[in-house]
Amino acid sequence: MKLAIFSRVINSSEKLSYVKSLFRYVVENEIPVVISETLADIGIEFDLTQVFSNAQDLKLHQVDFLVCLGGDGTILDAVLLTHDNGIPVLGIKTGRLGFLSSIENEHFKLAFEHLKKKQFEIENRMLLEINANIPIFVGENYALNDFTVFRSNSSSMIEVNVYINGELLNNYFADGLIVSTPTGSTGYNLSCGGPIIHPKNSCFILTPIAPHNLNVRPIVISDQETVTLQIQGRSPEFISTLDSRLGYITSKHKITIRKSSTMFKLVVFDENYFINALKGKLRWGEKRGV
Repeated sequence: MKLAIFSRVINSSEKLSYVKSLFRYVVENEIPVVISETLADIGIEFDLTQVFSNAQDLKLHQVDFLVCLGGDGTILDAVLLTHDNGIPVLGIKTGRLGFLSSIENEHFKLAFEHLKKKQFEIENRMLLEINANIPIFVGENYALNDFTVFRSNSSSMIEVNVYINGELLNNYFADGLIVSTPTGSTGYNLSCGGPIIHPKNSCFILTPIAPHNLNVRPIVISDQETVTLQIQGRSPEFISTLDSRLGYITSKHKITIRKSSTMFKLVVFDENYFINALKGKLRWGEKRGV
């Protein structure tokens, strides 16, 4: 079993101490690892000199799992590292959010033992893929959570024209629109009043951001559909995001959204972890006094 260990830049003494304890464990237990370049300086202390910086590096190192140290944002970064090579991802939560990073940081030793003994399951999560007549997010045009469009440097609303398989669905007059996967349903979609979708479902969620018309509501459609967006407004350009990546679009852009042909592979040890995460984070099922 060979692991790749990935993290964003270490920005706290607490996380630095944690990473050192994890490195100490893998060295003492002779677990082959390759570490991300963001951890290279720390790895030198433990003679961990094999470093990766991109998806091609991971493929060359022939790793079995990618271990993400952080929150759900770190997992979103890992999508770019595993999209083409199908490496399963294990999230160890050292950040604030943990719908994807399901393992508490103090349990990493047990998690590694489960990996070694093959006591885990792989959840295949759908990815969305965007294309446009004027390229945006070149080479990184897929997402695990969502694609969004926003108004830019104007207080005016924008008009988002949405077509499903070429048929007009609606002209959304709003601050923007979110096109989310089931995985992303607990992210920005949830903050904007969209529904929570269990990640094992296959669908897209279209959720307007602060719509002008009160009769406009989120809609769930099959992931077999093709969604096309065109945006109009008073500004010369508008903001778009693809997971945590930022891009700019104009009224000349025609954006097409489809389900990606590849899947994101997430390592889980408890088949009910998503339900338990909902109960823990949203405090469902608690009986509170009046």
